[in-house]
Amino acid sequence: MTVRPFVPWPDKRLSTPAEPVAAITETVRMIWDDMIETMDAMPGVGLAAPQIGIMMRLAVVDCSDKRGQAIRLANPEVLHASVQMRKHEEASPNLPGVWATVERPRAVTVRFLNDQGEIEERDFVGLWATSVQHQIDHLNGRMYFDRLSPMKRKMLTTRAQKMRRRM
Repeated sequence: MTVRPFVPWPDKRLSTPAEPVAAITETVRMIWDDMIETMDAMPGVGLAAPQIGIMMRLAVVDCSDKRGQAIRLANPEVLHASVQMRKHEEASPNLPGVWATVERPRAVTVRFLNDQGEIEERDFVGLWATSVQHQIDHLNGRMYFDRLSPMKRKMLTTRAQKMRRRM
């Protein structure tokens, strides 16, 4: 397993929808392994393949107290979302040093191909739901700050650009 480098924002791949996965192959499993290693090294609670430059609809999520509980998702899609919302501070290693409070549904039901290549439907609640939705946004070519008002988004990206110039 390998810790992979992150694609820096505003790389075009971060705003491009990823391609669907036709089947769970050994290559897909190896990519998932690298993604989990990379996510754990951040440390973070989720990672989508486009964040490391792989334009496939693959994501991993692990919001457990102990590591090692990662869920591997291919072609995830939200089937149902709760009406109740939840606010959470979100960030991305693709745009380090900045974060914002984003409001998303508190619970979602997601359909995806699991690591066995089977279609699975699973309910996610709380931080798990937030992370899964965040990863699906990445797979659709969206960043968390795309959910902010235009003014807040501009402030956040301007601050990130200033920080990057100082490095």
